[in-house]
Amino acid sequence: MLIFIQHGKLTRYFSCQTIDTLAGSSYNLQMNLDTSGIIGQSTTLAEVFRVLGKVAPTDSTVLVTGESGTGKELLVRALHANSKRADKPFVPINCGAIPKELLESELFGHEKGAFTHAIRSRPGRFELADGGTIFLDEIGEMDLALQVKILRVLQEKEIERVGGSGSKKVDVRVVAATNRDLEKEVTAGRFREDLYYRLNVIPLHLPPLRDRGSDVMLLANHFLEQFCRKKGRPVLELAPDTRKILAAYNWPGNVRELVNFMERLSILVDGEIIHPSDLPDKILNQVGDIGILPEPPEPVTIPPAAVERPVEQPGGEFVWPDLDILEKKGVNLKEFLDSIETRLIDQALAMADGVKNQAAEYLGIKRTTLIEKLKKRQI
Repeated sequence: MLIFIQHGKLTRYFSCQTIDTLAGSSYNLQMNLDTSGIIGQSTTLAEVFRVLGKVAPTDSTVLVTGESGTGKELLVRALHANSKRADKPFVPINCGAIPKELLESELFGHEKGAFTHAIRSRPGRFELADGGTIFLDEIGEMDLALQVKILRVLQEKEIERVGGSGSKKVDVRVVAATNRDLEKEVTAGRFREDLYYRLNVIPLHLPPLRDRGSDVMLLANHFLEQFCRKKGRPVLELAPDTRKILAAYNWPGNVRELVNFMERLSILVDGEIIHPSDLPDKILNQVGDIGILPEPPEPVTIPPAAVERPVEQPGGEFVWPDLDILEKKGVNLKEFLDSIETRLIDQALAMADGVKNQAAEYLGIKRTTLIEKLKKRQI
């Protein structure tokens, strides 16, 4: 089941299922990790969770990067939820949504009379987040003069209110996010180099939706079902060609665009099946000739017990799967074998901390063979 929570600049979507339920136990990487319901089963997302599980219990500063609409705030909330500060405040602020002349007051607070209309003293976001986590979203939009003050907070762990005469200690974990390339911003002189290195202690990059393989259809199915049920209508079915098109489209707006598009279809499509003719020209023109599009990489939800370990007879002998398992799971031979290969590769990469040479050794294959298999999965 999916639920949605309105927060800030867009509607945030959560799943009541964990990554373990969605994709099998290999995807939670042996961690009891609260992923805040982020939906996905791709290896690229599993790698993000692997790093998240390591850094969350620490107080290290984290810089989350990724294109707009990939769900950076969801990831930061998961980071806070798995930290030692989980029971303390989580305070987000969008640095690009507040005028630069007001942002300093929002961050650090102000004293009475500090400027026109400052009729009373007011704490800033850093004070409100004391003991917890402050999330500086779109930090690449921040003015250079204010970047100096953020650097001081990171170095000295203290803030000074606008119009104040003294400093105040604050105990906060700083997590920042941006959809800009901050290295290029540093080179262009629009972002301070010293602040960049202070923020980029632990980098976390959220992959765009086009690089997440079968997650596109997994998300599309979930959101379509959720919107149809919300509107009290039977769940719409995606025609085979429609699925090919959705999987091939590059989704420049990422998950946010997919969410909005699924809601649109749930309202505008009259029949019970969504055909290519129901899709806008923008998508149809981008994917080109439907006849040559590959079959979409469908998520295969085979229970972990089916492929996670060999079945043994009482005498210890291995029992090969038979045709019954294909019928029971509703998959064909290729899907079954692909699911086994995917699980073993993901487990090997997790055990090797993403080092392909070592993962290939665990699998007993050459590194080049492993790379080719990852390329076929668009990883």
